[in-house]
Order: sequence, then structure tokens, then C-alpha cells
Amino acid sequence: MDTAVAVIGQEELDSAWIERSVLFQIKRSQSLLARRFQTRFAPFGVTPSEYGVLLLIATNPGRKQTEIADALGIQRANFVPLINALERRLLTERRPAPQDRRSNALYLTPAGEAFVEKICQAEARFEAECTAQLGGREAREAFLLLLSRLSI
Repeated sequence: MDTAVAVIGQEELDSAWIERSVLFQIKRSQSLLARRFQTRFAPFGVTPSEYGVLLLIATNPGRKQTEIADALGIQRANFVPLINALERRLLTERRPAPQDRRSNALYLTPAGEAFVEKICQAEARFEAECTAQLGGREAREAFLLLLSRLSI
């Protein structure tokens, strides 16, 4: 059977147009990858947003909350509760920003650093699987380049 045709009851559903849609393929891939992420990272109790925040803080300690939120495209109203939750878990801490005491700089706690090491190991395995599915490193790099062109 053609992959663009599904059988529903006795009638075939023509899905060729939507199967060729960039928007649909990205949305479907995002949904499937989000489910795989949730399954893989469930033992850590971390969401994709939290993962991104932790990784950015780990690689950019002392950056202001607004910088981390902007880099991830998270609105302030959504970012503050996210950081509050990470602080309650003792993974992050806020300190006054050195250049602007009205702002908070974000840091990982020692527990946060250990936690990030664990989730980075899990993420490396996840990335390796995705890279293999894409056909290797070169295909992965080409894919990321193409995706970045859509983000402009």
C-alpha cells in the first residue's frame, strides 16, 4: 500500500498532500521526539524546557534570567515558575547579577551540576540514536543547517 494512502473502513484516505507538507512533517517529528524525550528522561523528572535551562546555565553560569529566557524563547511569565521549580529541587540558585544588582544571575548548585552530568549522559545516548536515524554525522549536520534556515 502507498504510504500516503490509509484505509479507513472501506474507503482509502488520501494523505499525499499532507505527507509532503514541511510544516506537518516538522510538527509530527516534534511530537514524536517529545514523546521519546519524555520516556527517556522520565526517570530524571525533567521537561525539555527545564533541560534547556539547566544546560544553558551549566554552560553560561552567572548569566541573567532574562538572557537565559530569551535564548530559549521562553516568556518571563513562564520562565519564573520554571526557575522557581528548579530552585525548589535545589538544582539552581539565583544571586544578584554583578553588573546589575536589580537582576538575578543564575548558577547551578553542586547538586545541579551532578544532575546535569547525569542528564547529559542520557542526552548523548538520545542524540546518538537520532544521529543514526538521520544517517550519520554528516546527515545530522545537514539537517541542523536546513532547520536553522527555517528559523530565520
